[in-house]
Amino acid sequence: MIDKTVSEYTQVIKECKALFEKKTKDYGTAWRILRLPSITDQIFIKAQRIRSIQDKGMQKVGEDINNEFVGIINYCIIAILQLRLKDNKEMSLSYDELEPLYDKVVEDTLSLLQNKNHDYGEAWREMRVSSITDIILMKLFRVKQIEDNEGATLVSEGVEANYQDMLNYSVFALIKSNFI
Repeated sequence: MIDKTVSEYTQVIKECKALFEKKTKDYGTAWRILRLPSITDQIFIKAQRIRSIQDKGMQKVGEDINNEFVGIINYCIIAILQLRLKDNKEMSLSYDELEPLYDKVVEDTLSLLQNKNHDYGEAWREMRVSSITDIILMKLFRVKQIEDNEGATLVSEGVEANYQDMLNYSVFALIKSNFI
């Protein structure tokens, strides 16, 4: 089952990365101007829209829920990139410079997924997509609290681990929704 998950994960990320590449070529790295709380809020908007559509059972804007999960994945990667690039003040980075950094975030996050899948026995496969959405929102509130505390935690993992979890839960939601 783990090999199946890695294969599915890789397919989802391939789609997300293709969109990231196109948007980088369209917009450059305009996201470099964003502070971390702004990226967190962008993820929140997407997760809240997903929940609203799930609760209402309908939507009025054409972009579907799967596109919002793709957006969450890419914004989580952007957030992690911002964390890792905090000492790099360069606003404009080419896609060729970003691609290996994007791949490293994905590699690290996939490794986390594999470790957790081992311990939890792929319990996410039995979850409802609506529960996955709720967990993403909970993680967002955790990140907001950590940001409000200027990154200080007593016993909790930091923001990067929470972004990784949100990324992985979004991949799970897309796998469960037969996105690939």
